[in-house]
Amino acid sequence: MSDSPLLKTDLPGIPLKRGKVRDVYDLGEQLLLVSSDRISAFDWVLPTGIPDKGRVLTQVSNFWFDKLEVANHLLETDVTKMDLPEAVDLDPLVGRAVLVRKTKVVPIECVVRGYLAGSGWKEYQADGTVCGVTLPAGLKESDRLPEPIFTPATKAEAGDHDENISFEQMGQQIGTELAEELRRRSLDIYRQGVEHAKSVGILLADTKFEFGQVEGELILIDEVMTPDSSRFWPAAEYEPGHSQQSYDKQFVRDWLSASDWDKDSTPPELPNEVVVRTREKYIEACELITGAAFPWK
Repeated sequence: MSDSPLLKTDLPGIPLKRGKVRDVYDLGEQLLLVSSDRISAFDWVLPTGIPDKGRVLTQVSNFWFDKLEVANHLLETDVTKMDLPEAVDLDPLVGRAVLVRKTKVVPIECVVRGYLAGSGWKEYQADGTVCGVTLPAGLKESDRLPEPIFTPATKAEAGDHDENISFEQMGQQIGTELAEELRRRSLDIYRQGVEHAKSVGILLADTKFEFGQVEGELILIDEVMTPDSSRFWPAAEYEPGHSQQSYDKQFVRDWLSASDWDKDSTPPELPNEVVVRTREKYIEACELITGAAFPWK
């Protein structure tokens, strides 16, 4: 186990853009993505990190990029093979840095939902819809949907909320043809993910994808079906009618919700127990999905 979480990186002389979790370095023709151990909840980046969380996200994404028969942005995962300045300390980057193609990012979060949970459940209770998609009456919380649904959202800058939009609004923003292709690809990738997850005892309740364009080609980018971008449930414990245990930041959300934090001011530090349990869940998901022992235990 890493002694402490890696909350940020600073590589000398390379232009940097810091996201909620990733530090993105511009190498000219390519980007270096470094997944930190920062964790966000309720649209805030928390002051406490989860040791090795960035490595989990990277290893899970790399697994999917390799497994899926989908064009993607990944170029190199071995930091010793990346042409980085000599002054860069490679040790903190091992397992959490990838070299990727630079793309024109499509400004849409491509969300696919297979189960009724989270904000979708709240909307369904009020309106019988999820992101404007009408669903059958009488569904319970965490019920499996008759068919997976595609519910796009606008991409928000760090600190802002992603905003759910209709498929029609998506088409108006990026063009109907591209919107239809993104919906088709997202649903197809989700179904592939569902099949693999099911084979290792996990339900993939929902997830989100991002795509970019390079030389006219649409490719999968960012992270893919990780505990940060997805809702993973243990299949053996699945029981509709209430919220489910999950392989993600649920311990963090639950602790914050039970605290006196108002969600409008600087978040509190997380207690060690929450950090440890969250790390264990992330690693458990990583090992189940990839079928490999986590090297940094």
